[in-house]
This record gives sequence, C-alpha cells and structure tokens, in this order.
Amino acid sequence: MRIIRFQSGLEIVTAGSTDGGRTYRRFKAETLTDEVVTPGSLLAPFVPSLIIGIGLNYRHHAVESGAKIPEFPVVFQKMPGSLVGPEAAIRLPRKLVSHKVDYECELVVILSRDCRDATRENALDYVLGYTAGNDVSARDWQKEWGGSQWGRAKSFDTFAPMGPCLVTADEILNPNKLGIRTRLNGETVQDWNTEDMIFDVPAIIEFLSADTTLPAGTAIMTGTPHGVGMARTPPLWLKAGDRVDVEIDGIGVLSNPVE
Repeated sequence: MRIIRFQSGLEIVTAGSTDGGRTYRRFKAETLTDEVVTPGSLLAPFVPSLIIGIGLNYRHHAVESGAKIPEFPVVFQKMPGSLVGPEAAIRLPRKLVSHKVDYECELVVILSRDCRDATRENALDYVLGYTAGNDVSARDWQKEWGGSQWGRAKSFDTFAPMGPCLVTADEILNPNKLGIRTRLNGETVQDWNTEDMIFDVPAIIEFLSADTTLPAGTAIMTGTPHGVGMARTPPLWLKAGDRVDVEIDGIGVLSNPVE
C-alpha cells in the first residue's frame, strides 16, 4: 500500500492506495474506508516520533569522504522541525549562516511499533514501511565549526524532507536492493543502490534497539551513497533557486526547491 498525507482546506487527510497510486481512499481510525479522495498538496507521509540518522553507511561514500569504514553504525539525531514534505522549500540557514549546504538521498525506514532488542532475524517485523528522504547537511557546521556537531549541522528547519509517500513493508521485501538517486536541477549527481550499505536495514535496527526502546513512529535515515556535493571538485553546494529530486525505486520522487 502507498500512504500519503495532504492538506485539504483546513483538514489534513491521510489516504492509502492499493493500486499503485491511481486511486486513494481515506483512512479513518487507522482503517482504509471506501471514500475516494483527490490528493491536494502533499505533506510528509507521516510525522515521526523520532528521527535518527546513520552516517557513513555506504562503502563508496565512506571512501569519497576519506573516512575509515566504521566498525559500528555512526548515529545522530535530527530535530522535529527539520521535517518537511514534497515541494516544501529547503531553507538555507541565514542566522547561523552556512554556505556549504549539501544534499544526501536516503532510504528512510519507519517503525510500526515500539522496538527493543530486535534481532537480525526479526528486525524487519518492526517495519511499517519506507519512504525517500534527503538528509540535508550544512557541511561547514558539520566539519569546520562547532566541534563536528553532526546534529547541529543536520537539524536546521527543513533539513529532513521526506516523501512523496510511505510504501508499506509488504511491497518492499528487500530494502537493500533498491536503486537510489539524486538529481540537482535535472542533472543526476547520485545514482547507486542500497545494496552498498555497510550496515543493512536489519543490522541498523538491531544495533539501534539494543538496550534501547525505539518508539513506534521512529524514522531511520539509513545513509547516502557517493556523489555528495562536498566530495566534488569543485564542491557543489545548494543555492537559492535550485531544485533537488530524490528518487528511490518502488517509492517515487521527492522533489524540493531551495530558497
């Protein structure tokens, strides 16, 4: 099933489609009704209880970053205000000014229920579904200032676009076999596959939930492949007027302007 949220007048509607997005029907009390709806302006397909990011999780990206392959997942968190949906603008920071804002296409995993001490064997049983995300990052705050505070660099408002829909887990049996790409102003700048993850989705869930309760609704951003702006010569930073498209096979395209 594909699940979306959209604004309809003063109402936020949650709807689902079982035919690949051709017909959406309204959810009421977590039940899919027979009422057919016409989607309006899309919002993020869910509101996470927690946003966790995994850094340096693609082999080729670790190499382009000049980093060692991590022994354990590199973990950070993003603030709730970083969440936006499709077509919402990514706003470049102007109080804590950054001139080195980067794109990062990512597969996002959403948990359906509280998860603690998951095993590799049952980790995917906790997954509600998947969506596309952009782990927008202010590289100067991440690398140069503030003591390498990844959370600060990645938590500015609008720095976690997600969408366009949530695809339930029954439609994506292997999350580590998906093409993933970024287009900047129509030019492909990242184009790889989630099979390059150092820690695959079950390993990430197992690690994050060890002795730790991940609440239902947790969103896990699972890392980005190579091709990020900071690794290019010259570096390629986001600027006002740009448009970033993140596409994942089986999920769709998440598109956001930059201002």
